[in-house]
Amino acid sequence: MSVARHRLTGRLSVALPPEEAFVLFTPRGEERWVAGWRPRFPAPAGDDSAPGTVFETGEHGELTTWVVTGREAGWRVSYARLTPGSRAGTVTVEVGEDGRGGSIVEVTYELTALSPEGERTLREFAAGYAAFLASWEQAIAHHLAG
Repeated sequence: MSVARHRLTGRLSVALPPEEAFVLFTPRGEERWVAGWRPRFPAPAGDDSAPGTVFETGEHGELTTWVVTGREAGWRVSYARLTPGSRAGTVTVEVGEDGRGGSIVEVTYELTALSPEGERTLREFAAGYAAFLASWEQAIAHHLAG
């Protein structure tokens, strides 16, 4: 089986200063604006973005296990993620000032397919990545306006 590794990077704007915007990209923070996002923590997690924190999600009928691999509070968080039999890799979110009181958020997915079906899923994800991040920007703006 020959599968590819995909590295996808893009940016979105958030109308909050970086320290506030950062919280929206933590496991519990994403619940505020991602429809259907319900992280489950197998062990108590007082600080859901502390390195070593493990959680699971089940969107789109797929179980994904996540591990917080690094964090610099207020500006950067990294996750390892595994969807068994499909794909695995990392997600890194970096939040910076936009010079107007808001934030520019850079999101990088580095994923490897674990099966031919995972490769198909990744190709579709890569093809729609810009639209995916645009939908995040819209969802966050809607949440903030609400």
